Amino acid sequence: MYYKRYIEEILKRKLKSSGAVLVTGPKFCGKTTTSSLFAKSIFRLNTEKAILSVRIDPKIALKGEIPHLIDEWQVVPDIWNYVKQDLDIDYVFGKYILTGSSTPSDKKTIHHSGAGRIFTLKMRTMSLFESNDSKGLISLHELFLNPDMDISFYANEGFSLQDIAYLICRGGWPLSINNDHEISLDITKNYFENLFNFENSGNEKFRNKNPKIFKIILKSYARNVSTEASLNTMMEDVKKRNERTMDYKTFVKYKEALEDLYIIEDMDAWNPNLRSKTSITSTPTRHFSDTSIACAALDLCPDDLINDIKTFGYFFEDFVVRDLRVYCDLFNGNIYHYRDNAGLECDAVIHLDNGNWAAIEIKLGSEELIEYGAKRLNALKNKILTKSNLSAPIFMAVIVACGSLYKRKDGIFVIPINLLKA
Repeated sequence: MYYKRYIEEILKRKLKSSGAVLVTGPKFCGKTTTSSLFAKSIFRLNTEKAILSVRIDPKIALKGEIPHLIDEWQVVPDIWNYVKQDLDIDYVFGKYILTGSSTPSDKKTIHHSGAGRIFTLKMRTMSLFESNDSKGLISLHELFLNPDMDISFYANEGFSLQDIAYLICRGGWPLSINNDHEISLDITKNYFENLFNFENSGNEKFRNKNPKIFKIILKSYARNVSTEASLNTMMEDVKKRNERTMDYKTFVKYKEALEDLYIIEDMDAWNPNLRSKTSITSTPTRHFSDTSIACAALDLCPDDLINDIKTFGYFFEDFVVRDLRVYCDLFNGNIYHYRDNAGLECDAVIHLDNGNWAAIEIKLGSEELIEYGAKRLNALKNKILTKSNLSAPIFMAVIVACGSLYKRKDGIFVIPINLLKA
């Protein structure tokens, strides 16, 4: 069964304004399946015969009716140069779609950025709305367009912390969307176990690295998810918990490989340029492309999250950030976090191209946590209005794991994640 993806709208639009569109993202997130909906021909670099022939003559991969899809192009990086060269000679909108689940093994073989010819589009795992696990009563984009909207109280009954714990462990992998929860969780675990099987990889960057070290570093990342832990802190965590010597350079190389595989995706800090001596942190917040990878790295099941609420809270924040990224991609929104030396934090700041912004706190639920999140949002709003040239946030919201949908007297929305959409 195919589930409609938000990226379809973006891909369709970009094919009308770019000669080629590169669709990147983690393995098994659905890049080829979705991209093939827009292609009239496909060349797959998934056999040794195909790879060898294209290495001899990259033009072979370019032959086909347009839009022409070249799947896993990065296996033969020179394809990039030939696509750009072809577009220089005969530029046609929507001529090529390239898909890839990692960056090229040797970026030096790419002799140009592709700017003006090739548009890069990142595909993520499925949001709750895309997997039919969100009712989509509240549109994130609509909140920017109509922040004064009246919303009716909605009890959101029949959705619990146990449901969220399962969805976090399952992840947004298309193959794992299954009515049988045990099978879904097994599929996600199988994905993780095969994630670092590089024995037959033609990419030396990955083939020459130890899968055990990848998993050890991912464990440290998972233990520090949704925090601003420094690389040194995580490296020391690796040494302490696994009794393995590791220098900073080695740690960074493995981290970069995880980024190249689209497994981890840190969130940058937001700097509103305050007119004060307040120092704003620049350390990124540690995040995964899909929280299920963090669960698998620590061998956590839904019950483990339920029994450790503190860990659950960090994982839920990472989970919500994944959905916010999917939704914001549709209307060119960028997501940041905020923290200053006065102790004020904000879990997510959405910033649009026109300068409009919104502030979001992410909490599991309960009146106490919602009130705490609301206080932080109002404090940030007041600081911005008094110490910067920015206008007030278009809206503020506390996103919760479960519970009711409503609007507080101070105008802050309380939105369960299973009621949100783009």
